[in-house]
Amino acid sequence: MKTAKHKTTVGVIDTDVLAYTAGRDVELDRNLITADCVGTAAHVTMLARMPEKCRVLSTADAKKVITTLVTILKQARAGKFKITLDDQDVHLAVERHLTAQLGDLGKKVHTCRSRNDQVAVDLRLFAKEELLSVLAEIASLSGVLSDFARRHATIPMVGRTHMQPAMPSSVGLWADAHAAALLDDAALVLAAYQLNDQCPLGAAASYGVPLPIDRQLVSDLLGFSHPVGNVLHAINSRGKLESVILGALTHVMLSLSRLAQDLMLFTMPEFGYFELPAAFCTGSSIMPQKKNPDVLELVRSRAARVTACQTAVLDIVRSAPSGYNRDLQDAKEPFMEGLAMTRATLRILTPLIADMEINADALVTAFSADVFATDHALELVAGGMPFRDAYHHVKAHLDELENMDPFTAVTKKTHLGAPAGLDFDATTARIVAIAELVSAERAEFHAALSKLLGIAWPLNR
Repeated sequence: MKTAKHKTTVGVIDTDVLAYTAGRDVELDRNLITADCVGTAAHVTMLARMPEKCRVLSTADAKKVITTLVTILKQARAGKFKITLDDQDVHLAVERHLTAQLGDLGKKVHTCRSRNDQVAVDLRLFAKEELLSVLAEIASLSGVLSDFARRHATIPMVGRTHMQPAMPSSVGLWADAHAAALLDDAALVLAAYQLNDQCPLGAAASYGVPLPIDRQLVSDLLGFSHPVGNVLHAINSRGKLESVILGALTHVMLSLSRLAQDLMLFTMPEFGYFELPAAFCTGSSIMPQKKNPDVLELVRSRAARVTACQTAVLDIVRSAPSGYNRDLQDAKEPFMEGLAMTRATLRILTPLIADMEINADALVTAFSADVFATDHALELVAGGMPFRDAYHHVKAHLDELENMDPFTAVTKKTHLGAPAGLDFDATTARIVAIAELVSAERAEFHAALSKLLGIAWPLNR
């Protein structure tokens, strides 16, 4: 049986096999064009600095390659650089273009390199920018939540356990708690960022090369903190690293999902504590009056999907033996999808919270007398009654609670972290620290790329 065949850079292959093995790389690798060009620029710079007896490229050769790579970057930014099925992926697309423009010089750029370490460095460079953006977006949303908490710090709000009325709380405590959750999540994202900040280039197909390449130089040129020390681990870490990053993002999305669930409850007419901005609600095709919280519903759904992305990557990696295996290709899509959904969710919730209004009357009216039961029991304890006796006394005399005031109850809780003891300055300091870290890391990273490429980076800032 004769089948159609395609000629590619790395050989002739059956057309159906090419389509099956390429998968969605032709589409997904558009996200990696910048990273692939930058990684190639560092690689050829290093090749041009090898010991003279085995030097592959001259300094002039490396400059020609980098100039052409910058052209590719500009074409890609304009949507004019194409990755075809015959290319299979971004790596061979870039090599094809370099060869078309530079002839034999373009054929030399893959020396001492494999697509294995190429894609590994591409994904780490891509993730580096993405994770810095995630951290910046967490800082922005946390800042909005903290501002909301400050503005409404003294407004009483029924605190709930088991979704039932429990104790006096405040809008400030509620909003500050959600900010604190995101700031803790940022620590996980930062840990993932630091783990990602290692350069795998030079590992080649997992086992290094018999030429004296300088992996430290390549790492420095690309603005990484250091190279991955073991070349086999540099390739084995693919997939596992993506799952670590997705794990951090899963916790971000869990926090956002809980925030969304709270808002869906507290904006119901039966509660009416908050009012969502009209621009963030959608209508019904049949019911003219509807203002649906579709954004919040999708936040819950997207949280489940990011969790599923991590699970997919974990399952792909779980049975993989040492060295590169093609299974890892299928980790790329859920990795990129999880990053994109997390960032989009952080961005959509920030203006929603910023423009959300409260209904102070509804918040105060929601207080029934029994909400003050624990507070009153503790007041009796302060007067000398044993706590368990006070507990039973209040339970038998709930009528004593009828005239208690929510505002007074809130102001009495002054210890650290309580409604009247919130340390907003500490929250602000955590937010500022994240923003400053992002700024410093970006500046250092972009300075390294500017020096490497000989142009201001990023392009068209």
